Amino acid sequence: MTNLGYIPEEPIAAIATALSPGAIGIVRVSGKNSIELVSKIISRPKALLEAKGNTLVYSWIFNPSTNEKIDEVMLGVYRNPKSFTGEDMVEIFCHGGVNVVTSVLKVLLANGFRQAERGEFTFRSYINGKTDLTKAEAVKEIIDSKTDASQGRAAGRLAGNLYNEIEKVKTLIVDSLAAIEVEIEYPEDEENISETFDNSKLLEAKAKLQNLADSWKSEKLYQDGARVVLCGKTNAGKSSLFNSLLKEERAIVSDIAGTTRDWLESWANFEGIPVRLFDTAGLRDTDDIIEARGVEITKDLSKEADVILYLADSNLPLTDEDKEFILNNKKIPLVLVLTKSDLNESSSNEPDVFQNIPAVKISSKTGKGIGQLTLEVKNILSKDNSTERIQAGLGSERQKAAVTEALERITHALHTAENGEYGLDAVVQDLEDCLDSVGEITGEVTPDDVLSSVFANFCVGK
Repeated sequence: MTNLGYIPEEPIAAIATALSPGAIGIVRVSGKNSIELVSKIISRPKALLEAKGNTLVYSWIFNPSTNEKIDEVMLGVYRNPKSFTGEDMVEIFCHGGVNVVTSVLKVLLANGFRQAERGEFTFRSYINGKTDLTKAEAVKEIIDSKTDASQGRAAGRLAGNLYNEIEKVKTLIVDSLAAIEVEIEYPEDEENISETFDNSKLLEAKAKLQNLADSWKSEKLYQDGARVVLCGKTNAGKSSLFNSLLKEERAIVSDIAGTTRDWLESWANFEGIPVRLFDTAGLRDTDDIIEARGVEITKDLSKEADVILYLADSNLPLTDEDKEFILNNKKIPLVLVLTKSDLNESSSNEPDVFQNIPAVKISSKTGKGIGQLTLEVKNILSKDNSTERIQAGLGSERQKAAVTEALERITHALHTAENGEYGLDAVVQDLEDCLDSVGEITGEVTPDDVLSSVFANFCVGK
């Protein structure tokens, strides 16, 4: 959204499905008189005008200027206030050809509608009280989710678990404010505030805010994912493991050393955590200029990784180069992956010298040990950070900033109350500021520039 200072009555239209060939395409409209406007470009206007909300109408769409039929469609009718935007809406379900969908949109734009901006449908839902900012942001989270786990966390926010937690915090603060106002208006004596002030509800509110703040690291991991780089000497089995983790043949696998000269990347699912997985060129000295460049890229990628999976053939002893790479890696978590265990079940190459480094024995061919490997990576990524869903969690940097600010203000209020130096009025000011910060999370108190930032990242049809 680039223009937020308007009354949302102007009829808008947008394509709500991907602009690519498919069985069905959806064009969405919303706004004042949107149902009446659509009725003017269909073959059964009376059926649409008389249709109740949440019903379907069959019709043809035609171009009024040429009277030429465009497509046979189903029209989903939604009447205010029981619609996504809180306004009258119609969703046009047409055949999914690119030309068909764009033709439907063109005739709408030529007959009373304007092109919707990014996120404008969700924005109207927000300003019409159909949703709050936490749920609005959760819509985009679900669209962008890369695993079932990340989708589930976003769905929880869309269902209102974060909103409900924020409402509990607000209630605790408002109740405390009410008690303080009574104390200000009807003081019984001149006792020190620290002796008369009941801070139990504020302490509970602070604890809830702290839990929300602590949740962001885990939630961000499930949203943004992590970088995991496969490293090792040539023929260590990197490309085979890459394919096995992706469950598809993405990388060329060969017994010829140096087959992989460049790096490949793809998203993978490590126990629910989205992982950006990199397959890299084998580490070795080479006179081949292209392969040598690939080795340098491998080293650069490993420096930017969140976790390094260092692969070594379990049927061969570790080389000096293997040991040097592992021992010189001081900053980035590393898992030693002992590959090709299916070739010799009795082989063991788990070195005692690396007692502090986890080692996992796998077979990319049979899948043995793959689950243990992904779990080991998950444990590393979630170290000192619970990834289990035990409470509502934050869904954006914006929410994290507002919670951090609210925490600072409620902490200062508690300190002021305990110290007693500035009196009850100062505590009230801190708590009112805290409520403003909490209100920013749900959108109850939100500057226009924040709204613009939130909705500008949405798809046009959302």
